[in-house]
Amino acid sequence: MKTLIFNGSPHKKGDAAALISRLSAQLKGEVRVVDAWDGSIAPCNDCRFCSTHDHCNIPDAMDGVYREISAADNIVIASPLYFSELTGPLLSVLSRLQYFWIAQNVRKVRALADKDRLGFVLLVGGGDGAPDKALSTAKTLLKHMGAKFMDCAVSHATDRMSAGSDPEALASVDRIARTMNSASID
Repeated sequence: MKTLIFNGSPHKKGDAAALISRLSAQLKGEVRVVDAWDGSIAPCNDCRFCSTHDHCNIPDAMDGVYREISAADNIVIASPLYFSELTGPLLSVLSRLQYFWIAQNVRKVRALADKDRLGFVLLVGGGDGAPDKALSTAKTLLKHMGAKFMDCAVSHATDRMSAGSDPEALASVDRIARTMNSASID
């Protein structure tokens, strides 16, 4: 089983990291985390190169991530909520999914391996916002990676308690891990 996690948090030991760590520790198989804040992936610049070519024109780490998305059994989008949305750097990285959309809708070819992928979302935040908008965005992004949305874990009280202490969020992460592992054919 291969799990690819997109981490939208700038904090290596923050609330999103706590949920990612708990999930990763329970999973069978390989787990790879793509850190949106490491700066190795540029955003899509709408150059339209992929409209006529079978690859992206931006020479960066996303080339390998495209292959990992295609090979993944599970894809997870994990992010803090910034004004009720996924973080800017995460949205910038995932703007590069435009390549998949162009392949399918403009060039009429498959850019992803034909396989079933499961999609999950981990959201953390506090304050007066709500996770609904971020969850909707994450579901759209998962769809463009060929992943069927299955479940979400939300810790929306991080201004009062850490996500690693949130019993409902931790129970949701454990449920997600069980779903992933039970779907595994390994």
